[in-house]
Amino acid sequence: MKPFEEQYQVYLQAFEAALRKLCEEMQYEPALLTESMRYSLLAGGKRIRPVLFFAALDALKVPYASETDCALALECIHTYSLIHDDLPAMDNDDFRRGRPSNHKKFGEGNAILAGDALLSLAFDLLLRSCERGEGHIRAARELSRAAGAEGMVAGQSADLFYEGKEAGERELAFVVERKTARLIAAPVVMAACLAGRDTEAARTFGNALGMLFQITDDLLDVKGDEKTVGKTLGKDSAEQKLTYIRVYGAEGAERLADFYADEAQRALAGFGGETGFLKELVNFVRGRKK
Repeated sequence: MKPFEEQYQVYLQAFEAALRKLCEEMQYEPALLTESMRYSLLAGGKRIRPVLFFAALDALKVPYASETDCALALECIHTYSLIHDDLPAMDNDDFRRGRPSNHKKFGEGNAILAGDALLSLAFDLLLRSCERGEGHIRAARELSRAAGAEGMVAGQSADLFYEGKEAGERELAFVVERKTARLIAAPVVMAACLAGRDTEAARTFGNALGMLFQITDDLLDVKGDEKTVGKTLGKDSAEQKLTYIRVYGAEGAERLADFYADEAQRALAGFGGETGFLKELVNFVRGRKK
């Protein structure tokens, strides 16, 4: 296995090639819809979900290059969620990944529709993959549940509900587990489904990694560099969002981040396969600057 950063680039470049091909094939009418979908899909970013999916497949000896439909579906769902999250009715953010949010570029109505189209495209990709057998059906079901009313959408709804309200550890755990952790756990669990493996260790690892990801995100909102992070910082506090900083304070959040990093590392013992990259990925998320 290559050093972590080199291997990350291997997975990232494989995914970016598949994404560019998908975007080239998009020819929806009106052309503005296609342009707005491409705008957000090609905005860059860490691509941590498809990279995590490829890495988990690689660890389980499943050829990841043959599973690009699932990886693309993951990114389509994530990108749609960012477009909608930035809308004035949600988090009201003018910038994403260092450039204007979709609604600032194309208008609110078209941004909503671009997000809707990306969500539908994700399931078109998943349905195509389901033709390959039961493992792919299980993987598609996993992503559907992680993205919908049992997962991310429930977390987003609760996030809005608790804004400015009295809430504590239990409410925060509900929001983060659903809004963030389940869609980060999904790539790992999907990989286990495709490999015909038990999903318990994969789910434990992915959930811990997802909780860690959100804690570091909350920490970056108060101590990160806006140019490096690529979005407006300090908004969580200004809008009285339910965050780890609000509930635990910065020092408490740092301790909790260490706890979830350790939990993720422990879970890998039961995952099977070559987990060196996944271990390094935990360290990468714990120390991330953007």
